[in-house]
Amino acid sequence: MTTESAAGVDARPQGPELVPGPRGVPLLGNLPQFGKDPLAFFELLRERGEMVGWRFGRTSCVFLTEPDHIGELMREIEGTFEQPDLGIAFRTVMGNGVTVAKGRDWRRKRSLVQPSVRPKQVKSYAQTMASCAIEVAETWSDGQRIDIKGEMATLTRRIAVSTIFGVDTESDSETIGEAMEVALKEIGAEFSGLGAVLPDWVPTPGRARIKKAAAVIDAEVARIVAAHRDAPDERPDLLSRLLTAQDETGVRLTDVEIRDEAVTLYIGGHETTSSTLVWAWHLLSRNPGARAALGEELDRVLGERDPGFEDYADLPYTQAVVKETLRLYPTIWLLTGLAKEGASIGGRPMPKGTRVWSSQWATHRDARWYKDADAFRPERWAGAEGEEIPEYAWFPFGGGPRVCLGARFAMVEAVLILAVIARRFELLVDQEEIRPVPSLTLQPDREVTAVVRGRVG
Repeated sequence: MTTESAAGVDARPQGPELVPGPRGVPLLGNLPQFGKDPLAFFELLRERGEMVGWRFGRTSCVFLTEPDHIGELMREIEGTFEQPDLGIAFRTVMGNGVTVAKGRDWRRKRSLVQPSVRPKQVKSYAQTMASCAIEVAETWSDGQRIDIKGEMATLTRRIAVSTIFGVDTESDSETIGEAMEVALKEIGAEFSGLGAVLPDWVPTPGRARIKKAAAVIDAEVARIVAAHRDAPDERPDLLSRLLTAQDETGVRLTDVEIRDEAVTLYIGGHETTSSTLVWAWHLLSRNPGARAALGEELDRVLGERDPGFEDYADLPYTQAVVKETLRLYPTIWLLTGLAKEGASIGGRPMPKGTRVWSSQWATHRDARWYKDADAFRPERWAGAEGEEIPEYAWFPFGGGPRVCLGARFAMVEAVLILAVIARRFELLVDQEEIRPVPSLTLQPDREVTAVVRGRVG
């Protein structure tokens, strides 16, 4: 029997119950708890229910834990939800690139950038990925102690500046890389601290460092763009494709737009892959069974040769190592959308202005979707067990219309680098605890060092 209000309208709650989260403090809401340890805070919210209410400063928020609801949010980001403003620090570095733009502007930019990262183009970059990895591996020797974090950052930075900017000198790589490192660190600090609720006009030391780093990035990209325009021949890099891309009306990207998209692609091709590989070596070092299975596949498929793009599909276990690493240590650890008029999730209305959140970290480690959720088990992605994992229980690259354009690039890059190095060496990572630090991406909290051991057969 239907329960109705006095006005004759169905008064039953709509959709899942919205349960309250932890009590916040005046003005700041739950920001102090979030800022202290965002990952633990999201895990706490996950245990409360399917939809959990909390406050980010004065903003009303809802946290989602069900994959179906997360998928609905992702699919509606350009519909009943929109991309929220991620703050002045983020805008200073990223500009108004495809990850930030909204509506018609976003659709136009996505249509211009997407052709540069389609499978055919990624295939053309695979040789550079493998070659750079080979060059790095050949500088190592048995028994050598290396800084894994530094080595992976240098390697993926070289790949990024070569495939994106078409330059391969060490000075180009270091100048851009050092400025990016400062900028990304400060973005993460601002996002989880008081800077998240301060007006844009309030000066802080972190914002000053971001502006200085962004000025270096702007100057370097402008110099490289000018060199491309003066070059007599078209180059095969991503920047050259951006320079010649045009929309349906024949209009091309402006220099400012090219700068923003190049920076976005650089972060996706360098920062995320670098940290993924650090976590992969860390996990493999602590799981000898997985390391042996990886070596067996590489020996069987590659023998004594190095991998190319054509080997990617024949390395399912290597792919599974990357997928499982991204499950346990997702480089992008949260996604959020801002409700517009008429928005809802799971049938429950979301008032306009509500900020709806999801977290790869919390969802990827949810025991409801994964057996032995905290264990590193690449084999979970094979056979029936992999088929049982719900869609949007694994979403390291987001989803819906705003899914990361560089997802294919990042997966191919990580798999080829892993194959090149793991075919030659085992990396015995120091056993000290490594904690994840949620900056713009999920980073280790300290240097990660390892002893290089040459593989036997």
